Amino acid sequence: MFSAPFSNALVLTGPTGSGKSELGVELAEKLDAEIISMDSMALYRGMDIGTAKPGGELRQRVPHHLLDVREPWQSASVAWWLNEAGNCVRLIESRNKRALFVGGTPLYLKALIYGLFDGPPADLALRRRLTDESQQAGGQALHERLAKLDPAAAKRLHPNDVRRIIRALEVLELTGRPLSDWQQQWKAEPSAEHTANVESPPRVLWLDLPRAELYARIDARVGQMMKAGLLEEVQQLRALPHPISREAAQALGYKELFAYLEGQSSLAEAVVRIQTRSRNFAKRQITWFRHLPTCRPVTRELTFTLWGSKMKY
Repeated sequence: MFSAPFSNALVLTGPTGSGKSELGVELAEKLDAEIISMDSMALYRGMDIGTAKPGGELRQRVPHHLLDVREPWQSASVAWWLNEAGNCVRLIESRNKRALFVGGTPLYLKALIYGLFDGPPADLALRRRLTDESQQAGGQALHERLAKLDPAAAKRLHPNDVRRIIRALEVLELTGRPLSDWQQQWKAEPSAEHTANVESPPRVLWLDLPRAELYARIDARVGQMMKAGLLEEVQQLRALPHPISREAAQALGYKELFAYLEGQSSLAEAVVRIQTRSRNFAKRQITWFRHLPTCRPVTRELTFTLWGSKMKY
């Protein structure tokens, strides 16, 4: 777990809407740390409101990394993020500071803990063909094909997660081996003996709120985002010189408002869909965190207790 250069890093994660950004800054100030964003959508410039990107006041208090580092039309793989995160850690530690990861993207978290499998590089022609098939037949058809060829991978992927379904089919076609076989280090969770010997205090904390409180926070935050100008932000993205990337277009809030602007729903319906999708995403995040033995569920107050020995008052 946590190979170099992440050996001394700490991680604060949790579901969307749980208050990670504000808490992360408070912790970083006491830990003498700088924050590395672990959010796959906060990478993109111009996507500020819908991603709940930390504002200027928080960034002034503590340096933040891996925010606003990609254009909305660019892609960012997990491997790319992990490499960039490693560069950030080395830079931070060269200043005798600690690296604190803050964010809730499950695949980034799992890559940080377990690393990445050594799979084949992308085949652009094959990927283009599979993408064309998904557009013609729908993502559900590709998911059904994957379920027949690699049931384990299909079980982990939502039918709408076309990008990762395509990657799984790509790996299978290129290597003759299912993606689930390649990802053995991700399938094998640490043994009971290993988890018993994990250093104390824990390195990865996830902010666990009562479900009703979390959902109420999510619903309220969506309303606040709309008042803050989320619709106008989406309109500005539509006016960019290049279409935004497939990854960015799937971000919570943006997909639903794009559909509204295309006349597929009313604005009120779009807002309800954003709230519903955000709650569902939070539920999936919680499932991820609970299945990672290295992650410790905590309250806000408990984070200061568990990491108190690392803090510099």
